[in-house]
Amino acid sequence: MREKSQPPQENKMGDMPINRLLLSMSGPMMISMLIQALYNVVDSMFVSYISESALTAVSLAYPMQNLMVAVATGTGVGINALLSRNLGEKNFPIVNRTAGNAIFLGLISYVVFALVGLFGSRIYFTVQVSDPEIIQMGQDYLSVILILSIGCFGQVLLSRLLQSTGKTFYSMVIQMVGAVLNIILDPIMIFGLLGFPAMGVAGAALATVISQVVGTLMGLYYNLRKNPEIQFSLNQLRPSAPIIARIYSVGVPSILLQTVSSLLIFGLNQILVAFSETATAVYGVYFKLQGFAFLPIIGMNNGMVPIIAYNYGAKKPERILQTIKLAITYALIIMVAAVAVFQIFPTQLLGFFQASPEMLEIGVPALRILSLCFIIGGFTIVSSSVFQALGRGLLSMSISIFRQLVLVLPLAYFFSLTGKLEMVWWAFPVAEVLAGLLALYYLRRAYRRVILPLGDHDYQY
Repeated sequence: MREKSQPPQENKMGDMPINRLLLSMSGPMMISMLIQALYNVVDSMFVSYISESALTAVSLAYPMQNLMVAVATGTGVGINALLSRNLGEKNFPIVNRTAGNAIFLGLISYVVFALVGLFGSRIYFTVQVSDPEIIQMGQDYLSVILILSIGCFGQVLLSRLLQSTGKTFYSMVIQMVGAVLNIILDPIMIFGLLGFPAMGVAGAALATVISQVVGTLMGLYYNLRKNPEIQFSLNQLRPSAPIIARIYSVGVPSILLQTVSSLLIFGLNQILVAFSETATAVYGVYFKLQGFAFLPIIGMNNGMVPIIAYNYGAKKPERILQTIKLAITYALIIMVAAVAVFQIFPTQLLGFFQASPEMLEIGVPALRILSLCFIIGGFTIVSSSVFQALGRGLLSMSISIFRQLVLVLPLAYFFSLTGKLEMVWWAFPVAEVLAGLLALYYLRRAYRRVILPLGDHDYQY
């Protein structure tokens, strides 16, 4: 591959004013995350037009699909933190080896999931359901998603390399193009428009993987042409055990976080279905709607992590603290606005999903109660990303496990014993408060033990 010019002496993450830096890096990612949230809703709507069985098949495929995305994004988080930190330390040989190992790990992960898709898709559905139609449609969908998952890993990891060096605009373009292309291709391939054959759920899967492959090709182009701080060569693809270990010391907790989320959804559905199937549907609707509140903050965190990691490597504690404070402030502003929408317009939000009178009766109080989690949840999410940027991924994992498995599930079950469905929803705000207190404790400890020792400054926090 072609040689690039010598990297500049200082990256913008080390000298640009923090507020402008955070907005310039996070803004594009927040926009792309909002588009992704829109896609998640629209994609489900298109599939539901096929049949209820089709929607069930795609829903049952979600845990396996989520596991694949978890491996890709978790690996990307570890790469992001390690690469940005070494960039801050001006350790360019390790920066390049990290980028090369990112591609290597993406290829290995793809091979594993492709084999699962080839030999395990049908088995995955037969152990869950007995309906032949659902099994066949589920196999059609999942096998395409997994066997052609090279685009998923390529798009995520190449986007992370761009984020790590502050090129979040290009990362935004990749994700936006992928999401928009997916929305366009979905109806064409599902229903057979513009001369294409009607492929049903397999068409939905094919639309997804085509969009991901396009994103991968764009990511490769941007990294080779627009990312001079990383120099690619075939030699850098050789696996390095120390680098891979450092990537996954941060990445594995992130992978486990998303896995825990799948377990939470499964457990809650078992509790809610005891009241009614409509209660389960309400939670499913909430899960999609809350993406519009949380995904922008996750996008902001994608811009925040390389800033903190870079300045951690550069030993600039004052810039780390400024970034944390601003990120928390912006998260709180976003969440206050989200809470207001959920409190004032719950009926209208449910109306997007053709809610029945029974669904409105259950859903309106549910959305109002569940949205109370948002403000503290925003703080907890930012704190967890700070720990990842500082290489303390285990702290993020412990908060998530504490909230979702130790608190939410047991509390939801305990409150369900009252026989009142509304009490189950209250498990979420209670758990969020306790998890927020734990995050605050960890954040203060990280300040004293990790950030403060970077300099001799006497900060108050």
